[in-house]
Amino acid sequence: MSESFAERLRRLRAQKGITQQQLASMMYMDRSSIARWESGLRLPDLMVLPRLAKCLGVEVSALIPDESLTQRAPTVILVDDEPLIMAGSLGALRSALPGAEITGFTRPREALEFASAHRVDLAFLDIEMGKTNGFELCEQLLAVNPATHVVYLTAYPNYALNAWKTGAKGFMVKPLDPQEVADQLARLKITLPPRDQDTQKTPEAEP
Repeated sequence: MSESFAERLRRLRAQKGITQQQLASMMYMDRSSIARWESGLRLPDLMVLPRLAKCLGVEVSALIPDESLTQRAPTVILVDDEPLIMAGSLGALRSALPGAEITGFTRPREALEFASAHRVDLAFLDIEMGKTNGFELCEQLLAVNPATHVVYLTAYPNYALNAWKTGAKGFMVKPLDPQEVADQLARLKITLPPRDQDTQKTPEAEP
C-alpha cells in the first residue's frame, strides 16, 4: 500500500525534528490545520505545498503521494510585515473563523503570488508595508479576483477615508479582537464558502 499524504507529512516532520506547532508557526498557519493534514481529515491546497516543502527541507515531489489534493476550505490570508503583530492577528482570525485555512504573509509579493495561483476568499491587509502598501495590494488582489473580500488592518484610524475608495469591504484598527472580527464580517454581510464536513471532526492530538 502506498504511503498517504498524512503518513508522509508525519514522517517528514518527525525526521525534521519539529512539532506540529513549530511547523505551523513557520508557515504562519494554525496548528489545527497541520493536525488535520496529518490525521487525514483534510488535504492542503496545492499552492501551499512549495512553502510546506521548504519548511520541511524537502522537494515538493517528496510530499505528493498518489492521491488528489483537491479538498476546498475557505481560504483567508493575512498580510502584515511585522511578524509579532501578525502572530496576534492570526490568533484573533483563527478564533473568529474556525474551519478556514488561514495563511500569513510578511511580503506582499508572496501574498499576490499565492492569490494569483488560487482563489482567496478573504484578505486582511495591513496598510503600512514599505514599498507596496495595503491600498496597492488591494487593487492587485481585486484585479486577480474581484470576488475577494478585502479588509484593511492598521494602527492609524485616519486612513479610513482613503480605505473606502479602493474597493475594500472593511476597515479595522489593530490589535484585532475575535469578536470584533466576527461582528465586522456580519455587518458587511461577508459570507465565506461553507466549511468541509470534516472540519466538524476533532483533529487528533499532536504526538
